Amino acid sequence: MKSDHDIKSMVREKYGEIAIQQGESLNSCCGAENCCGEDIADFSESYSDLSGYVEAADMGLGCGLPTQYATIQPGDTVLDLGCGAGNDVFVARSITGVEGKVIGVDMTPEMIDKARSNAAKLGYENVDFRLGEIEALPVAGSSVDVVISNCVLNLVPDKAKAFAEIFRVLKPGGRFSISDIVLEGELPEEMQSAAALYAGCVAGALQQKIYLGLIEANGFENIRIMKSQAITLPDEIVNRYLDDTQLRNFRESGTGIYSITVSAEKPESQCCEPGCC
Repeated sequence: MKSDHDIKSMVREKYGEIAIQQGESLNSCCGAENCCGEDIADFSESYSDLSGYVEAADMGLGCGLPTQYATIQPGDTVLDLGCGAGNDVFVARSITGVEGKVIGVDMTPEMIDKARSNAAKLGYENVDFRLGEIEALPVAGSSVDVVISNCVLNLVPDKAKAFAEIFRVLKPGGRFSISDIVLEGELPEEMQSAAALYAGCVAGALQQKIYLGLIEANGFENIRIMKSQAITLPDEIVNRYLDDTQLRNFRESGTGIYSITVSAEKPESQCCEPGCC
């Protein structure tokens, strides 16, 4: 089993390579056809019809459209976790308007550099890209109206800490909209330990029930799955980790890989005992 440090180093290296890829195909590990030489699967959805879309910031990294369900309002402060080159940040900015603010956090320096370069070219002054990790966000507590994230939390080793940090930075009554990969059933050990599949947002995915349980355990309410879509990994990809018999058993096991977009809210009041408010 890889340590948390090893997982983060591997993910940072993979996504750093993606950030500096040149040419037309800047495909991601999480939802792309070329994860630094590793074919995975295409989980991404088209942003082309969304207001604020910036093609140069779209690296195919996502598995959903979290801004569609985030109920972002003009003037909101929005935080994007695992912001990459700024794709969701720029879409969120088109909704908050110039009176709002959008913060993007990513642990990969090359991604932050690319996001800052994109913002500078666009002349945006109300976006802020910060280098940091989701388990220790460089964001003040109770300072954010909306948190969004697109196919990133599955890459975080300590997901309970990640949701605790989301809770910490949200204002009372704040909300999140997160697109992610979850499982129904168990992946074979050979797939769970595959580094390429981890960077591809599959090996790092939790059981959906456990994922939703972490959200509830961290104090969120009104937890809702806004969208769910089954994902099928091609046989030629799975055969890199399983032989034909194992592949057949995997297909017959009922294990499902899903892209979901989930939303939840931080309660308005944080009373810890009767009468405390």
